[in-house]
Amino acid sequence: MATTVTATATPASSTPTSTANGYLFLDQMMDKYATGSTARLVQSFVPDSAMGSFTDSVTYDDALVIDALLARGTADDLARAKVIGNALLYVQANDKSKDGRIRAAYAPTPLTSPSKVSATDDTSDVGNMAWVGQALVQLYARTANASYLTGATSVATWIQTNAYAINGPGGYTGGSDSSGKLTWKSTEHNLDVYALFTMLATKTGDSTWTTRAAHAKSFVAAMWDATNSKYWVGTNPDGTSLNKGFLPEDVNTWTYLAFKDPTRAASIDWDVTNLAATDGAFSGVSFGACDKSKVWFEGTAHLADALAIRNASGDATKAQNYLNTIQLAQTTAPHNNGRGIVAASHDKLSDCDSDYYYAAPHTGATSWYLLAATATDPFYLLPSTSIGNDFTLSAGPA
Repeated sequence: MATTVTATATPASSTPTSTANGYLFLDQMMDKYATGSTARLVQSFVPDSAMGSFTDSVTYDDALVIDALLARGTADDLARAKVIGNALLYVQANDKSKDGRIRAAYAPTPLTSPSKVSATDDTSDVGNMAWVGQALVQLYARTANASYLTGATSVATWIQTNAYAINGPGGYTGGSDSSGKLTWKSTEHNLDVYALFTMLATKTGDSTWTTRAAHAKSFVAAMWDATNSKYWVGTNPDGTSLNKGFLPEDVNTWTYLAFKDPTRAASIDWDVTNLAATDGAFSGVSFGACDKSKVWFEGTAHLADALAIRNASGDATKAQNYLNTIQLAQTTAPHNNGRGIVAASHDKLSDCDSDYYYAAPHTGATSWYLLAATATDPFYLLPSTSIGNDFTLSAGPA
């Protein structure tokens, strides 16, 4: 049975102090190694001892920080978003391949010369790149600076050239890493690609991107599990057979945020029921079905956002409860700093793929919390905000 969806989202409420502290955390992480207009990426985590010395700037997180800054939209927020956008253009322009790609992670070193571009994860990850491309289109929409649209188009062209697939359910493959092409296909990646290509179609006026977006969307549709009202994560490396061994949270909330299909809105409820996690005072969802011993706060924010935007009966209350637990974590979770949101309620929450999330303040989790607090959907062009620029930034360091 389809879930009834109302037309208007109902944002859950967060205290002004909590959200202000979340933005303060993003600013402080951004200013860790440089300030002002110096192009730079943002360190993703404040690592605890269990996590080790992870200081990477994950480009997916950089894109989320841009989205969160534009969602609030003060003059300082826009200036900061442009600095990060300029940094993404800089690493793209100075990539060793010179082909439009952006890597999965970089050292957050101030980008004062090409020699400072240091990829810490060389993977050409389609999902990360699609998020970066979306953020660049968001910046173009807000600033009319054509360099952002050019950068986003270059990212999208790389994806189309290197990841387009016709075998099985079609769609786009995972990208490439040091071992070669990643031939599996991800539901999450394809809906990210759909959002990027749709934004490009809107802002370039080129309907080719609409056709390509439909190719990604058809793959996601093929991943629907009608029996259980959820989405499969994608395919195995053959690009055809379903990967049924991995049941993550994000595919079920992000598909609703990207498509808002009322006939498949019950995917949100699958997460609520099947990924529920309680860890002491914290109640939310885990990353995936393999480990529900701890709360994954980024995913809990995904869920709060999707519920607030769907706004069916009872959704607003559920969204508020999830935001309440995230706010509690902001000041009481292990290793909290009172500002950022930690990735997990305790160390070593499995990502179901041989890695872990830690109780470490995280720019990605914090950004999703800030988006969820205002029921903001980053898969669509964000509403325009009237802003006066603090200063004009160049396209990046010379």
